[in-house]
Amino acid sequence: MSIEPADVVVAVDLGGTALKGSLVSETGETVASATHPTPQQGIVDALLQLIEDLRREASARDRRVIAAAVVTPGMVDERTGEVAYASNLGWRDMPLLARLQERLPFPVAVGHDVRAAGLAERRLGVARGVDDFTLIPIGTGMAAALVSAEGPIRGALGAAGEIGHIPIVQDGEQCTCGQRGCLEVYVSGAGVARRYAARAGGSLSSREIVARLGSDPHADAVWDEATRALAQGLATVTLLLDPEVIVLGGGFSQAGSVLLDPVVQRLDEALAWRAAPRVMLSSLGGDAGRIGAAVLAFERVGRHDVPDTWVQQAAPVSLA
Repeated sequence: MSIEPADVVVAVDLGGTALKGSLVSETGETVASATHPTPQQGIVDALLQLIEDLRREASARDRRVIAAAVVTPGMVDERTGEVAYASNLGWRDMPLLARLQERLPFPVAVGHDVRAAGLAERRLGVARGVDDFTLIPIGTGMAAALVSAEGPIRGALGAAGEIGHIPIVQDGEQCTCGQRGCLEVYVSGAGVARRYAARAGGSLSSREIVARLGSDPHADAVWDEATRALAQGLATVTLLLDPEVIVLGGGFSQAGSVLLDPVVQRLDEALAWRAAPRVMLSSLGGDAGRIGAAVLAFERVGRHDVPDTWVQQAAPVSLA
């Protein structure tokens, strides 16, 4: 498909707390962007409304939407666009691609949010040129993109990389997935906030908890537990997959050195007989999933070459 300069795609990163959508041009420019809260019910309708809002914004700017892509957490079959299970969304056997395509007048792609973020990191981020790496975005929950020289590892059920549901603490806290002691109970935005509230009795976001480090013993204790658990999870990933680089992304990575330094130290300590892989913070941050969705949207219309020309752009325009 030939693309005109005015053509754009809609890229949507579906998360447990927010739907983040953007209009992206063939040059990688973010033409406009919008964020809606993720509802507890009617998520597909909310997705369609967000895409329609962005389509109208494109029209107002004399742009044409030629494709859309939605990336989502859970067990995703990219071939059929079905989400077999997504605990944070309350989905089982959701035919997401079919539901979207029947309502939208342009081609649609559905992908896994973390595998799409891994695609973006390999093409545009700190993992560019690295054959074997693991990307672990940490936000409301956490998962991993497992990438080899041959491409992303999806697994038999499309569930490879569910590091957040590796049991770390025997008989630990209940996870939303039904298991106990899962890593994301201790290492995620929601998990850290919940564990802080249980200790201190107050409700703070993970960002606010990080800001209190060094002055709030409850924040220090919860963060120490989180970084220890994350290092243990990274040691497991290292011994199973032997990645050259582990990239930490998502909102959690915005903590910077207070996350990276203790995790690197504890990972080194956990690996008695081998060197640890490099651990780096994502250069794409929370935008990696959205950028990966834009790549999938252009690929959906046969333009696999478009992202190769991209460079990181300035901050996106916010829609009222």
